[in-house]
Amino acid sequence: MEFSSIKYKWLNSLDNTFFKMIYIIDDFLKEDLYKTIDESLVNFKEVKMGNKSFWINKPTEAFVNYICLRLAIEENANIENVLAFFRQSTDKVDTDWRIHSDLKINGTQPDRAAIIYISPTKSKKLHGTAFWDHNKYGNKLPTDSTNKEYDRLLLEDANDKDKWTLRSVIGYKPNRLISYPCNYFHSKYPNKSWKEGRNIFVIFYKVK
Repeated sequence: MEFSSIKYKWLNSLDNTFFKMIYIIDDFLKEDLYKTIDESLVNFKEVKMGNKSFWINKPTEAFVNYICLRLAIEENANIENVLAFFRQSTDKVDTDWRIHSDLKINGTQPDRAAIIYISPTKSKKLHGTAFWDHNKYGNKLPTDSTNKEYDRLLLEDANDKDKWTLRSVIGYKPNRLISYPCNYFHSKYPNKSWKEGRNIFVIFYKVK
């Protein structure tokens, strides 16, 4: 199932509890802010975390606070940032599938994650954010999973597509926000992005 042109709504019109926890907002940032952010995203730095490299650009505190305020309005709740950053993938770097859950971030369990697609797309094929079913756990990692099992999934299962079934792809569109529960299994789609760089903003947060 693909979602590629939703203006705004919780995906609760579908008879499926999985999609009731996902929402999409197009044109999330004001146009002038979006253009400023897009033009400022240069010089991504490689950061190694375990056996994985990420290409990261650090957001300003003011921008993160703005995103938290916007999310608080949308969700009618207090939002606490756990971790936020800009991230880049291309056709040469960050090209593995790495299907995963973000249940454990910085030693804590966020409630939700949100992505904002930033850079203009250069692909004409289906691309965006994929959600997957694991052959043992289904669509999400149990909240009581051990650190050992969390690490094992990243090391052994994340790039083994025989252990996964594609559930849906939410299409890429510049300035689109997607928010979903952190324990949902997901990845970028496809595994390789375009030469100029797929730039996104990512935030993991608690809802209070």
